[in-house]
Amino acid sequence: MSDPTPHPAEPLNEAATQAPLAQPDAAAEPPAAPLDPLAAAQAEIAILQAKTAELQDQYVRGQAEVQNARRRADDEVAKARKFALESFADSLLPVVDSLEAGLAVKTATPEQIREGAEATLRQLTSALERNKVIAINPAAGAKFDPAQHQAISVVAADQEANTIVAVLQKGYLIAERVLRPALVTVTAPK
Repeated sequence: MSDPTPHPAEPLNEAATQAPLAQPDAAAEPPAAPLDPLAAAQAEIAILQAKTAELQDQYVRGQAEVQNARRRADDEVAKARKFALESFADSLLPVVDSLEAGLAVKTATPEQIREGAEATLRQLTSALERNKVIAINPAAGAKFDPAQHQAISVVAADQEANTIVAVLQKGYLIAERVLRPALVTVTAPK
């Protein structure tokens, strides 16, 4: 068997190693241009169509993801509202039980009724505080704060102007937001 690879000692066929230097005849068919403008344009169109399809797919997937995220957020907000109310209502049930138990006693003395009412008020206050409903009950002599207090009347007093003389009705905050301002009497400016 003969080895098809040339050996370094053997001369190579010149025709095989050199490219033809002569120009082709005018009658001969011209070689196909590697970048035929029509073929190149069609290839570019095919590439752009593939990219367009890919981008459209990404856009549709992105829109679906946004809609899913919005739907999940809406569901979470609805659940938070539902369960927040559920938690608040659950914390008020012992108050209802205490009131019903107190009303069921037919022969209670005034002292027993008062003790029951005080215990029920403590339960209610505790339930409100657990749900971040905090009383606004400023002390006499405290500075008037229009963000948390509502002045019902102004009286002349020996105290500094715009200080609270008396609280007529407590106010309430819920999560640091005024639910109801405290109704107060304040001192008149001098």
